[in-house]
Amino acid sequence: MTATRVDADVIRRLPKAVLHDHLDGGLRPATVVELADAVGHTLPTTDPDELAAWYYEAANSGDLVRYIATFEHTLAVMQNREGLLRTAEEYVLDLAADGVVYGEVRYAPELNTRGGLTMAEVVETVQEGLASGMAKAAAAGTPVRVGTLLCGMRMFDRVREAADLAVAFRDAGVVGFDIAGAEDGFPPADHLAAFEHLRRESVPFTIHAGEAHGLPSIHQALQVCGAQRIGHGVRITDDIPDLAAGKLGRLAGWVRDRRIALEMCPTSNLQTGAAASIAEHPITALKDLGFRITVNTDNRLVSGTTMTREMTLLVEQAGWGVEDLRTVTVNALKSAFLPFDERNALIRDVVLPGYAAAL
Repeated sequence: MTATRVDADVIRRLPKAVLHDHLDGGLRPATVVELADAVGHTLPTTDPDELAAWYYEAANSGDLVRYIATFEHTLAVMQNREGLLRTAEEYVLDLAADGVVYGEVRYAPELNTRGGLTMAEVVETVQEGLASGMAKAAAAGTPVRVGTLLCGMRMFDRVREAADLAVAFRDAGVVGFDIAGAEDGFPPADHLAAFEHLRRESVPFTIHAGEAHGLPSIHQALQVCGAQRIGHGVRITDDIPDLAAGKLGRLAGWVRDRRIALEMCPTSNLQTGAAASIAEHPITALKDLGFRITVNTDNRLVSGTTMTREMTLLVEQAGWGVEDLRTVTVNALKSAFLPFDERNALIRDVVLPGYAAAL
């Protein structure tokens, strides 16, 4: 454990990278209220502050299925061009305001087609909104680069269709693929054909695994499907019987030794019951054991969080120092779905100088 502590104001200014963040889980509460009124959707409350509190409280159920159910209201306002453009642009601006210099945003286009848009039209519209946000952030002196991960919903039958879109849009801002949704009962190997297609087309992908379901989901994601990263992966500790001693099982050793990034989301993991507290979250022990750990927000509205908040919680409750924050930021960029030279440039020219100023 390192000793150079840092306060929240400094953390806010540090350059950050986020790999695991859902578009439909990060809307501004005021935007949800305004867009819901425009489309005639009924919300639990029309007060933005009360709505933000409702989301946070509803998500604190300790159950992944109930956590996912809170997305009903955000998705309801993301079914037309206006809603998608606005939420995508604001997504980028909110990252920039939080000091994020690189982000990967993920969403499932099949969930945004109830208003008549095709999945391809959804992707085109979101990319337009993201591009607008990046242009505005750059003009304001807070540049941020955002790549898109398209998701297939593992419990439905359009995963291959989403994978085809990831291939089609890989030169238009889409940098990779994921499957999301309830893990238990919906193993990643059910969609093996989609992952084989992505590998043939050289499109990288991550897979949600090891959150609500244990080691078998991580094993399938890596050894059967061929994922390059793991979404969450908290349950890798099931293969490390004694975290303090650091004796790794074969799967845990594979993950660490081959530098497979774990996209960990501390607050979200507490809400879904995957961890008991920030202090006890395995992210710290795994970091100290040399795993390629990354820190992420998952769903900023639903978890009432930001990258600054996630990092601050780790500093205040898990004893992290600024060196640890630098390590996980560099980890994220090393595992980003970007070309090698572009990742290196972000690390060399943006992240390392930014952290040097704080040390």
